[in-house]
Amino acid sequence: MTLRAKLLLAQAPLGVALALVCILSVAMISSLGSHSQTILKDNYRSVLAMQRMQEALERLEDSGPLFLLAALRDEEIQQAAKYRQQFENELKVQEGNITEPGEREVTQQLRALWTSYQGKFDRLKKIRDPEESKRFYFAELEPTFHEVKTTAETILAMNQDAMVRKSDDVRRLADRMNTITATAVVGVLLLGLFLSITFTRRLLRPLAELSQATRRIGEGDFTARAEIRGADELAQLASDFNAMANHLSEYRNSSLGELLQTQQAAQAAIDSLPDPVVVFGVAGDVRNVNRAAETLLGLVLESDTTDPLKEVDISVRMVLERLRSHVLGGKGPYTPRGFEEAIRVPSSEGDRYLLPRAIPVYEAQGGIVGATVILQDVTRLRRFDELKNDMVATVAHEFRTPLTSLRMAIHLCLEQVVGPVTEKQAELLHAAREDCERLQAMVDDLLDLSRIETGRVEMRKHPTSITALVKATLEGHRTLSEERGVQLRAVPLPVDEEVLVDPERIALVLSNLVSNALRHTPAGGQITLRAQPTNGWVRFEVTDTGAGIAKEHQSHIFEKFFRVPGTPTSGAGLGLSIAKEIVEGHGGAIDVESEEGGGSTFWFTLPLTRENDTKEAMQ
Repeated sequence: MTLRAKLLLAQAPLGVALALVCILSVAMISSLGSHSQTILKDNYRSVLAMQRMQEALERLEDSGPLFLLAALRDEEIQQAAKYRQQFENELKVQEGNITEPGEREVTQQLRALWTSYQGKFDRLKKIRDPEESKRFYFAELEPTFHEVKTTAETILAMNQDAMVRKSDDVRRLADRMNTITATAVVGVLLLGLFLSITFTRRLLRPLAELSQATRRIGEGDFTARAEIRGADELAQLASDFNAMANHLSEYRNSSLGELLQTQQAAQAAIDSLPDPVVVFGVAGDVRNVNRAAETLLGLVLESDTTDPLKEVDISVRMVLERLRSHVLGGKGPYTPRGFEEAIRVPSSEGDRYLLPRAIPVYEAQGGIVGATVILQDVTRLRRFDELKNDMVATVAHEFRTPLTSLRMAIHLCLEQVVGPVTEKQAELLHAAREDCERLQAMVDDLLDLSRIETGRVEMRKHPTSITALVKATLEGHRTLSEERGVQLRAVPLPVDEEVLVDPERIALVLSNLVSNALRHTPAGGQITLRAQPTNGWVRFEVTDTGAGIAKEHQSHIFEKFFRVPGTPTSGAGLGLSIAKEIVEGHGGAIDVESEEGGGSTFWFTLPLTRENDTKEAMQ
């Protein structure tokens, strides 16, 4: 028998109980109906007949004799015949509906009195003398009328009393039936429920055995088996479960040693790394750490706290939680953009700078089961980067004086202050001056970037119109865009708002982005500049219809001296780096969205001006 059939069979007693309750209820209702019908059949028709006979008697007495005494014999005969016939019909109904004890004798008495009354009534019609008619009426007919009426009232009272008595009997019967029905319903339902529970518990007993075996295997007892016999689905499930348990037992016996060795080797491998490594589970809990993480971060798994991250420095904890959320949220690996993301961690050997990066841990089917965070020690690399920046800044600064002298000399030569120059010499001097200007711009960019990175540039922030920034950028590049045949436009704001920024620095950012777009957009293309305020921020976008940027280059586009391979060489590759430093100095973010052949969109965000910000700027 299948499991489905067994489950249906287990519920059968409850269904039978419900059917019995329905049958009992129908029987009780039918019994009450029959008793009520008996009242109507036995007594109500007699009551109705008596009432109609009394009405006929009253009409007969009120109309016939009075008309007779008034000598209106034709009208009397007509009225009397009508009411006498009505009384006769109802009396026959009563004679055929005798149900109560003594009712037959009273009905026979009524018949005799009615017959006497009709005879006397007929005799009255034959008397012609009015005086004699009056005497006969009051002496013979009227007493007989009252006897007929009294006898009819007796029968009426007899049937009315029977109706009241039988109604009380029906009410008592209904009360008894309600009690019997309620008791039977409760009893039958309890019996059906008991039988259903008993059958169901017996049916589910194999599931309890299977659950116990599962729990034992979960606790490591691979000898547990589910002994369920039969041919239903539970027996098949138990057979499959036992087969799985056998495979698990064999696998454990054959692979446990190898698994332990593999785990020890993996732990030794991550312990050998000099950089802290933290492994998170899919639920965000710390699963493993290496020795460097324990030493530098103070992260110990065997601590008494439920969350080991609470023991580490708050800045390190915030970075670890951010990278964990990034990877477990399905955003893929996290790669830092530069040394500026390094976090400072004090140690016995001095401050260490750790650059965080994270990668997902995948299972065999490709799902993410964890995240590994590596804090790369970039202390020496960061120092080398600082030295490189200092050297570049120094060289750029030393370039300024001779470069200024060179520019002045070329200018004097072109102005022919020191003597006339030929046309060919003038061409060479113009080319030299353009190279000097480009070199001067490069030196200025290097110095600006150095000052921004070292924090020596003061941001002079004050409320500035968004529309004014966009309009100034458009006007500054309108001539160049027309020369290159590129349409330059801006999407107008519905309502102008203000941002608290250094307008010169933000204008430099917009200028760099628009200049890059003009440089990489062919003739006939389009560049769109828009600003979109939302949720307390404004997002500036510069969108072009150029060749786009490959995915592998987008993560490096804001690095210093980086140029996308294959693009025209122009500048030192510092414009986007400077733009990034300026935007982040204002508390915003900058990035790019692009596809090869689909153009690019460079965007950055800035906070909108708040009332408190405006007051602080005015002070």
